[in-house]
Amino acid sequence: MRRLAGDYAYDFARLAPFFAGNPADPSTWPAAIARTQSHPRERRRVADALAQQQERRGAPPEARAAAARLADPQTVAVVTGQQAGLFGGPLYTLLKALTALKLAGAVNRDHGVPTVAIFWIESEDHDWAEVSSCAVLDAEMRRQILALGTPPFGAGEGPVASVRLDPAIFAAIETLRFTLPPTEFTDELVARLSEAYRPGVGMADAFGQWLEALLGPLGLVVYDAADPATKPLVRDVFVRELESPGLTTTLAAASGQALVELGYHSQVVPHRDNVALFRLDGVRQPIHFRDDGFVVGDLAVSTKDLLEEARLQPEGFSPNVLLRPIVQDTLFPTICYVAGPNELAYLAQLQPIYEHFGVPQPLMFPRATATLLDSASARFLAKYNLPLETLQPGDEAALNHLLETQLPASVEAALHEATQAIERSMGRLIESVPSIDPTLEDAARSTLGRLQHDLRKLHDKIIHAQKRRDETLRRQYSRTRALAFPDGHPQERMVAFVYFLNRYGPALIDRLHADLPLGPGQHWVMAI
Repeated sequence: MRRLAGDYAYDFARLAPFFAGNPADPSTWPAAIARTQSHPRERRRVADALAQQQERRGAPPEARAAAARLADPQTVAVVTGQQAGLFGGPLYTLLKALTALKLAGAVNRDHGVPTVAIFWIESEDHDWAEVSSCAVLDAEMRRQILALGTPPFGAGEGPVASVRLDPAIFAAIETLRFTLPPTEFTDELVARLSEAYRPGVGMADAFGQWLEALLGPLGLVVYDAADPATKPLVRDVFVRELESPGLTTTLAAASGQALVELGYHSQVVPHRDNVALFRLDGVRQPIHFRDDGFVVGDLAVSTKDLLEEARLQPEGFSPNVLLRPIVQDTLFPTICYVAGPNELAYLAQLQPIYEHFGVPQPLMFPRATATLLDSASARFLAKYNLPLETLQPGDEAALNHLLETQLPASVEAALHEATQAIERSMGRLIESVPSIDPTLEDAARSTLGRLQHDLRKLHDKIIHAQKRRDETLRRQYSRTRALAFPDGHPQERMVAFVYFLNRYGPALIDRLHADLPLGPGQHWVMAI
């Protein structure tokens, strides 16, 4: 855990100047609700745009009803988001969405306020390499990467929302089917995925349909950020950014420097001549300002012309990472954003930007973080009282220590006694031989060193013999480590959540929604 994320959970006072309030303090929630409800928004138009998206994707009725509630001036939202990763992306994407759903339910219950959970698909990002692959574990618990083949037309240049899947998606789904360990849920899982991921469907639409199919029945509202219908509602944000070019980046840089002075890091280090907008024209082009106007990609554009374009064609613009939260909270009545640890770091730089645009800054809640273990792995850890984190290193130190504890007590005792006896006897000899010949002391010490070395080698041979003898223990250890820390990294970042849906079926969603704890700063180990 990075220091900023740790202090956010356990020493919030150090970071208080950078955020709207501590979500762990119950008194901050009524204030966040009041700020959000009093801020004017185009609620009806936002709800209508969501309804059109949901109609296109065939959203469940529960999700449609939740989106419709956003037209009510009293309704507030808990928002989270992620890029449109292949087949839903890593496990942490699912954990983010579930955190938002559970928080929305808690606000509704504790404060009597209609609350909607919204998942923002960051579909205007152009990083195709980041979203076009995912990884699952095969039957041998090896991590296998699944990727779309030849990138579809426009991939890597234009927004992901503009990329439509081609027939290569068939091969990716079949590879997934044959890579996943077969279970009673595999056929249904592949069939449901195939309904969302089809040739001709946009990558963002496929992701949204898949997420809606899983979490829409729980009331999750999915929003595609590339929707041109909502761009006119944030036109004023785009125009204001162009009217004061460089101010957003200057404010973010100042906050980043303040974080550095407190011993943290600056997550975003923007160039001073950057505008926090991209222009969309088939590709996603950065905008820089000059004394006499702007440069869009390689093209010089006058201030007058670019401002006119933003006013008349706001759908041709897209916010960057610094402006996206402002756009999000201009559209939605956000009282809380569910953030990952890296997001927390850059969100800490945005408070003065919220003030500049006159948008209430929401609370920031760290997403739930968890490792999912099957019953066999959970029993293994419990039986040997093995801390989860000891499995992460790539060496076998933890296994060796575990095997040592399994040696018969008589063997360990005999080795210990032999070592002590040799050291005592040789110690007396080392003290005595100089009276006969001083040059023999070094020879005696060398002899002691060789004996100690031979005893350690004997100990290692005993451990290796124990490893061969207890191959079951080794297999249990290796399997649990591969599940908890594939390739030595946290499971939630390295394994797509379709792997767990294949393993446990659709009931996994209900189980996590019911039992996933929300304590910030805690990593949970859940036995499924």
